[in-house]
Amino acid sequence: MKIKRIIPCLDIHNGRVVKGVNFVDLKDAGDPVEIAKAYVDSGADELIFLDISATTEGRDIKLDIVQRLAKVVTIPFAVAGGIKNIEDFERVFQLGANKVGISTAAIENPDLIREAADRFGSESVVLALDAKKRPDGSGWNVLKSGGRIDTGMDALEWAKRATSLGAGEIILTSLDCDGTKDGYDLELNKLIAENVSVPVIASGGAGKLEHFYDALTIGKADAVLAASLFHFKELEIMEVKRYLDQKGVKVRL
Repeated sequence: MKIKRIIPCLDIHNGRVVKGVNFVDLKDAGDPVEIAKAYVDSGADELIFLDISATTEGRDIKLDIVQRLAKVVTIPFAVAGGIKNIEDFERVFQLGANKVGISTAAIENPDLIREAADRFGSESVVLALDAKKRPDGSGWNVLKSGGRIDTGMDALEWAKRATSLGAGEIILTSLDCDGTKDGYDLELNKLIAENVSVPVIASGGAGKLEHFYDALTIGKADAVLAASLFHFKELEIMEVKRYLDQKGVKVRL
């Protein structure tokens, strides 16, 4: 049985960690470096640093924060948000990141996935896939620009194409569930996980211990991502891990 990972996400806006509901109504959660160090000490398997406004503001990712994070983070961490080209990959890796996530740039230039995978290895290239269920319930569409623009692309077809181009992992975020604490979108996660050959990280909707278990079992996810639950101390990472361990899910204790 593969070891399942618990991954906190640091959504960064104006240099601070924030968290909202359905990508809006942002609340300040603290300093990213302090929070990152606390997560390392509390048993997180990995971290994700997401500059949520870089793409929409048309600016580069805040590399100074990435550099500060790398000095205190001793576990693997991924950087996403505002990555536009292969040079951005290079800069972020040079500062100490282990993985780079791309969303809008990959949609607008799918060859960037192949170029990055060829140069840095597929295991370092993460597709950040934001999805929203279609009104008629027929499937999910891919969103870009921080969830603001519906591309009309089918989420499953995009996941399959991106992984065929070389993406080695998918962060799958349900816009419908994000920040609601009503649970992950199990149907969406299972659909993607069963149709790609790379690890899928379930994101969006964690509210209680059972949600993590459901995402990893029913939803077939390889890892679970959460933000506000951990930021505001509603649940501790080791509390989640002990619960999963007792339920027979293999985790690092």
